[in-house]
Amino acid sequence: MREFGYQRAADVPGAVALLAADPDARFLGGGTNLVDLMKTGVERPGRLVDVRHLPLDRVEPAEDGGLRVGATVTNSDLAAHPEVRRRYPALSQAVLAGASGQLRNMATVGGNLLQRTRCGYFTDVTQPCNKRVPGSGCPAVEGDHHHHAILGASPHCVAVHPSDMAVALTAFDAVVSYRTADGPGEVPLTEFYRPVGETPHRETALPQGALITGVTLPPAPVAARSRYRKVRERASYAFAIGSVAAALDVRDGVVQEARVALGAVASRPWRARAAERVLTGAPAGAATFAAAADAELAAATPLPENGYKVALMRNLLVAVLTELAEEAVR
Repeated sequence: MREFGYQRAADVPGAVALLAADPDARFLGGGTNLVDLMKTGVERPGRLVDVRHLPLDRVEPAEDGGLRVGATVTNSDLAAHPEVRRRYPALSQAVLAGASGQLRNMATVGGNLLQRTRCGYFTDVTQPCNKRVPGSGCPAVEGDHHHHAILGASPHCVAVHPSDMAVALTAFDAVVSYRTADGPGEVPLTEFYRPVGETPHRETALPQGALITGVTLPPAPVAARSRYRKVRERASYAFAIGSVAAALDVRDGVVQEARVALGAVASRPWRARAAERVLTGAPAGAATFAAAADAELAAATPLPENGYKVALMRNLLVAVLTELAEEAVR
């Protein structure tokens, strides 16, 4: 590992100033992703600015009736928070599905949103990768890609985003707040991750040197009946090969409102707008749920070894929607 400096930030403006003064520095939260990448040589910061002890570790009511989650709230605290479990249960379920208890105790909300892909070519510095070295190529297109993207990919990158938490946050229209030397700003999570296009190394819409300060969940009564379901290749903790965060408001047998996001299918959490349009105003039944899944997956462009994900995601989405609809009539 490359030698690096370490400095603990005293406050948010100080943290931003430290990074602005050293372009080779990186913010450090729990370190559960960044430190691993430093060990493999993928990340090589000259200085780490520790932000874990900043006063950003609370979950509290937002002025509009939603919830504001500080960037240094741990995954464990987020999943266990009574208001998160009551008002956004799919978010709690997603966090609990994401990692072991030890990792959840260390990992932070801000760091989770910024974690890098787990593509084997990205984490192997002996291999080309457009995310690490722009223009070097994407060997996954012709190589090992059975875990990779079926939606929104490009010839320049077919990796998927690994976060479970971000999938649920995307379904509930979360907004990311940040701070730069120029002041505060915010961006909806649906716009936070950039389309992969020709620049897969530019992963987020955060300005250079920005520090994530929190995530706001707007009020969403529909989210109280929500679910996160994850499919992985082993029962113990592993990254998803497909996941769904969904919420349904069903009254008199008709879907009044639907929220759906998919995970492990694209370079970013995938908001399933086509599925939501089919669901809204339609009968809450098997035919509608199948039509919604088919509408969303019509744009899928699988590679030779990951075509199974199309059927997997169709079945998974139909199953989750069916369970939510059945709960609505109990």
